[in-house]
Amino acid sequence: MAKRGGFPGGMPGNMNNLLKQAQRMQRQMEEQQKALEEKEFSATAGGGAVEVKMTGKREITAVVLQPEVVDPDDIEMLQDLIIAAANEALRKVDEETAANMNRMTGGMGGLGGLPF
Repeated sequence: MAKRGGFPGGMPGNMNNLLKQAQRMQRQMEEQQKALEEKEFSATAGGGAVEVKMTGKREITAVVLQPEVVDPDDIEMLQDLIIAAANEALRKVDEETAANMNRMTGGMGGLGGLPF
């Protein structure tokens, strides 16, 4: 016969406590995701000649160009700088997202280190 509060077969634990912990973790993850989405990330390229700002939702909110980088004879360079700054801003969003997940799972990754 299973022990009281455990699973059949003698697996230890209290299902209600596990469910409460899972719900608490889910609320915390939702709060962190909302905070991340509202945060602004910024990255530059070309020594600060191009700056891209974006939210944690990966939405670009601004592209700031220094006048000296705008050369009608070299549009390709400007395009490359914008792409580089945007990719760096995306990397920062991804880095913070991963750090938040790492904090939530205690560094166990994936599904909290579960074997499946």
